[in-house]
Amino acid sequence: MDERQLRILRELGDLGSVSAVAEALHVTPSAISQQLRLLQRSIPVPLTERAGRRVVLTDAGHALAAAAIEVESALARARHAVADFAEQPAGVVSVAAFHSAASAFFPRLLHGLSGPDHPRLALADEDVAQDRFPALTRDHDLVLAHRLDHAPPWPRTVTSATLLREPLDVALPVGHPLAAEPVLSPRDVADQPWITVHDGFPLMATIEAIAASADRALDIVHRINEFTVVAEVVAAGGGVALMPRWTARPHPGIVLRPLSGVHARRRIDVLHRPERTARKAVRTVLAELRTTAARIQGRDTSAT
Repeated sequence: MDERQLRILRELGDLGSVSAVAEALHVTPSAISQQLRLLQRSIPVPLTERAGRRVVLTDAGHALAAAAIEVESALARARHAVADFAEQPAGVVSVAAFHSAASAFFPRLLHGLSGPDHPRLALADEDVAQDRFPALTRDHDLVLAHRLDHAPPWPRTVTSATLLREPLDVALPVGHPLAAEPVLSPRDVADQPWITVHDGFPLMATIEAIAASADRALDIVHRINEFTVVAEVVAAGGGVALMPRWTARPHPGIVLRPLSGVHARRRIDVLHRPERTARKAVRTVLAELRTTAARIQGRDTSAT
C-alpha cells in the first residue's frame, strides 16, 4: 500500500462513492477503482463491497481508512519537520468561514498577521449547511463552522475546537413595543412575523424550539442567511429575527434582546484535518484565531 491508495480509501469513507472521490481528487473513476484494486492485493480481507450501484467500505476498510489519517499526519509532520526546525513561519494558510464569522474574524486576522514574518492568508467565505462544513477541510487549512450546543458533534475525521459560544438574541426594530423589555420569552415573540435562515442551517433548530415552547407555529415571512441583510430587513419593519450577539455588525436601526426559555446559543468552531497543524504557519493562524475570538467576545455589552 502507498500514501495515494490510503488517501483514496479515506476519501471513499468520507464521500461514499467512487465517482465523488474521483471528482474531489480530479481524476477519473477508473483510476480510483484501479488504485483500490492495487491496495486490495496487499490486504487479506475485503476493504470494499457493493451497496446497490455504489462501492462502499467494509468494516475492515473503515478501520484502515481511520489508520490512514494517522499515516497522513505522520507523513505531513515528516515533510514539514525541516521547516519547523528552522522556525520558518511563512507560507500560505487558507481559511474559510461562514459569512458572519468571516466579517468578524477576517479583518482582525489580517491586522494581527500583517508583516513579512507571518503566514500569508488566503481567505474564502463559504455559506453552507451544517453537515457540509467538514468537507471544506479538504480544500482549506482551517474552516470556521457554526453549530448549536446540542447539535451532533463534528465527525472524527476532522479536528475541532470551539472559539466562541455565542448567545443568539432577538433582533427588533428600534421603537418596537417589545424593545422596551429587557428579556423576551418565546410567548412574547411567537406572534411576530419572523425572518429566518434557510432549512439545514443551524439557527433553524432554535426557531423550532421557540415555536415548541410557545406551543404555536411561527409566521416565517422571509428566509435570509446573511445577517447584514437580515438587520436591514428588521430595521425596515419586515419582522423579527435571531441574530448573534458578538459577530453580527451593530445596526443603528435595530436592538437586540436576550431570549429566555430556550437554549439560544451557537458555537463557532474551527475545523481542520489533523495533519494540517504539522505546519507551523497553520498553528500560528490557529493561535491568532483564538486570540481574535477572545477580543470579539470582549466587546459584549449584554445586548443593551
